[in-house]
Amino acid sequence: MSQHPSRRESVPPSISATITVFASPTSWIESDAVAQCHQVAALDGMIHVAAMPDLHPGKGAPIGAAMASSVLYPFLVGSDIGCGIAVFPIKLKRPVPEKLAARFPDLDRALDPQRGADDPAWAIVDGEVPAGHLEGLGTVGRGNHFVELARIGTVFDPGHANRLGLDAGDLVLLVHSGSRGLGERILRAHTEVHGAGPAPDPAAYLVMHDQAVRWGSLNRRLLAARVAHALGAEPSEPILDQCHNLVEVRDGVYLHRKGAAPGDGRDVLIAGTRGTPSYLVAAHAGPDANHSVAHGAGRKMSRADALRRGRAKHTVEELRRTPMGSLVLCGDRQLLFEEAPNAYKRIEQVINDLVDHHLATPVATTIPLVTYKTPDVGVTPRPDRRDNRRRRGRP
Repeated sequence: MSQHPSRRESVPPSISATITVFASPTSWIESDAVAQCHQVAALDGMIHVAAMPDLHPGKGAPIGAAMASSVLYPFLVGSDIGCGIAVFPIKLKRPVPEKLAARFPDLDRALDPQRGADDPAWAIVDGEVPAGHLEGLGTVGRGNHFVELARIGTVFDPGHANRLGLDAGDLVLLVHSGSRGLGERILRAHTEVHGAGPAPDPAAYLVMHDQAVRWGSLNRRLLAARVAHALGAEPSEPILDQCHNLVEVRDGVYLHRKGAAPGDGRDVLIAGTRGTPSYLVAAHAGPDANHSVAHGAGRKMSRADALRRGRAKHTVEELRRTPMGSLVLCGDRQLLFEEAPNAYKRIEQVINDLVDHHLATPVATTIPLVTYKTPDVGVTPRPDRRDNRRRRGRP
């Protein structure tokens, strides 16, 4: 692979923070996202902003960035504290996508400790639910969240894959979800008083933040257990579970990650799209990258643009069955277009940029078989049921 220099952005002399964009000159990086990096660099106490190749604009702060500061800024992490991706091995005898898709549970329906007390997924919970937050427990959420049954495709590093217990053709569950309403509640409590300002009591914020991070990890385990039981398999422990929305205190500095995964010697699943592979990588990012790597392909279009362009270019049926032959379970038509594969950057380019900048080494690809977004979609195209569409209102 060719070597590409990092883009080191110029910063006005009055700002001491540095900015590095780890992307090649040919990579798709929106100027608005780079402008947001400059806005972050201008914050009091900011030291270094590392932008990943999946960088794109967010609400007030860039997504796909790791930001080191002597000051803790809750808005840089956002509302979905604890969001991340976990990978779970799963054993199934005959993985026929059409048959398995029909067996996926309704992951918009929260686990209820009373009405659903006999649900076998509860066995995953050991002790109290963090923060006592039961709302949305066991649900996947909207946006780019998903649960995906996939198979291991190309294995680039057999030794590393073997240490993880993986081989080509093995099946895995990928779970991408966060803290649901808990993280939003934490951020709202801060912004209602302090806006985008720093946390007046970082220790108090971190106590709540850490509960949301633990909640998100528990929820990913619950989601995997619910799907495993529904498919007739035994739940398993994750081989990796990396959070990409959090604050880490590192060497006395607050390292904010917003859509950036920990990259200091850890295994990370970098999500592609519903119609492309995802990549399991061994991350080895250093201080220039704020010890972080990309978390996914990164949006190329806004949701509004993806909806408008998608409706002109694709049918619902085309988006429910991908060119790879996988199935997408999504009863929300608007979300289906917003999350279309062409709304995202090329995952191969993102991975190439990470490799070229010596931030990660590919271990294996995962190939989607069934991707769950929302419930009640059949495995063959059929008319939408109006009653169900009304019942499935966004949370």
